[in-house]
Amino acid sequence: MEKIGAAALPVILGFILLYGFFKNIDVFDSFVQGAKEGVHTTLGLLPTLIGLILAVTMMRQSGLLELLCSLMAPLAQATHIDPELLPLALLRPVSGSGSSAYALSLLQQFGPDSETGRIASVLTASTETTFYAITVYFGACGCKKLSYSVPAGLLGDTAALALSIISVKIFG
Repeated sequence: MEKIGAAALPVILGFILLYGFFKNIDVFDSFVQGAKEGVHTTLGLLPTLIGLILAVTMMRQSGLLELLCSLMAPLAQATHIDPELLPLALLRPVSGSGSSAYALSLLQQFGPDSETGRIASVLTASTETTFYAITVYFGACGCKKLSYSVPAGLLGDTAALALSIISVKIFG
């Protein structure tokens, strides 16, 4: 199986070169043009991504995440949800790496077969890093109006949280 994976890239590159040859496309110039556009797009997104990373870092370091979790803890306890899941639910729409690290710590602390571990796994797999996706996609196309996208994305994340909990409690 490893040999198939190792051969995949040269086969794909060979197919691209042959396709370009038969269609009379200058593959190298197309590659260079695409690379220039990629660098331009990356430079355009860089300030927004730096701002997002800075906001996530400030949220975690300032204690805002802990404050929000402590405010939501009574609701979590009233609905029989482990309050330890709250930081994951709050981090997931903002930071993929931060939420993954926190989910891993939940799995290590509670175990992957615990209810908390299963909910964390389902939640991580069923939600999107909403603000990162909006930053990248809207930044790439230059869209500035986010009045519907952010609430819709956060509503989707909230629904995923609720359905993750319900599905694990019913089927888990």
